[in-house]
Amino acid sequence: MKEWVRALRFVLFSISAGLIEIVSFTLLNEFAGLSYWISYLIALVLSVVWNFTLNRRFTFRSAGNVPVAMAKVALFYCVFTPLSTWLEHVLTGIGWNEYLVTALNMLLNFVTEFLYQRFYVFGSTLDSAAVNGEESGEKTSEEKQP
Repeated sequence: MKEWVRALRFVLFSISAGLIEIVSFTLLNEFAGLSYWISYLIALVLSVVWNFTLNRRFTFRSAGNVPVAMAKVALFYCVFTPLSTWLEHVLTGIGWNEYLVTALNMLLNFVTEFLYQRFYVFGSTLDSAAVNGEESGEKTSEEKQP
């Protein structure tokens, strides 16, 4: 049951990250007049940072080294982004609908990123942090005072 709740949290945070990406891309591309690739890159980084922060804290509850975990996530995107861009280019090039291909890439990203974060990024530090001082046996600030 715990893993189902974890997966549900990941889904909800991923949806919110998708909204951040869409809104920030639209604002940068349509209203700031930035080029497509700059708008896309900034929007992607904003959504990844948002998603990483929420998932580290609430989904995977990790107290691990944040810079190391973020570097691992950055490595994921260094591989995933070019591969998904290539896949989108190939599939739309043979006539697939670009929205269908984008949806497939988003689904592929969702599944692979969840597994990557669950087992590689946060696997050894899973549930090592307490949320509001709960579950890990950590003392709250009131308990730490003499």
